[in-house]
Amino acid sequence: MKTIENICYGNETLDLYLPDTAHFDLFVYFHGGGLEQGDKGAAATKLSAPYLAASGVAMASCNYRMYPDAKYPDFVEDAATAVHWLSHHIREYGKCERIFVGGSSAGGYLSMMLCFDKRWYAACGDFPVPVCGYFHDAGQPTCHFNVLRERGIDPRRVIIDDSAPLYHIGAEAEYPPMMFVVSDNDMKNRLEQTGLVLSTLRHFGYDQSKIHYRLMRGKHCAYCKAVDEHGDPVLGKMILEFIEKV
Repeated sequence: MKTIENICYGNETLDLYLPDTAHFDLFVYFHGGGLEQGDKGAAATKLSAPYLAASGVAMASCNYRMYPDAKYPDFVEDAATAVHWLSHHIREYGKCERIFVGGSSAGGYLSMMLCFDKRWYAACGDFPVPVCGYFHDAGQPTCHFNVLRERGIDPRRVIIDDSAPLYHIGAEAEYPPMMFVVSDNDMKNRLEQTGLVLSTLRHFGYDQSKIHYRLMRGKHCAYCKAVDEHGDPVLGKMILEFIEKV
């Protein structure tokens, strides 16, 4: 695996983990941390990147603006810019035909915003390498609690406006394949809200063969730092299995 750190895109940076192959898919990952903490070098990345690279999948782990320096929608704009930059530049590192986008917790909120609200990509321009799927890991599909806090609203409120991924479901005729992951002992209301996303997708008649779901055991995103009985990263293994299904 070849690692290239602190590549600049826009005003932020990303790390790129490349397999020892000329042809590869790319998984773009956004870390968690409530939109106020976390880093592209998180344990989830350090565990998953070598595993994916060994299977011929490159990984880009991206930083983005966060609170208190940022405000909505700075972090969503950064996420769209990162994917757009990679779509234009990933072929400088090898032959890549497909991009997959995902994230955990706050990163899952970002991946859902990019998936369901097309205005963020539209503001960027063309995408030479297409986004072919999304991996939504325990993201908040309603208005993010820190966006509510920014607005002076109790962060426990359940509000669905245009800053909520759920608000936009139904605006497009179809979406790329996607994977949802959540825990049975997740953050309060996260499991139930994830179920509402899945139900809403069914309500609009989206192709259920393209929608995958995994219910994990334990606390919020605990599996992101875990390995299985074979020593393989639990998160990385789920990502690879999803990519291979698409």
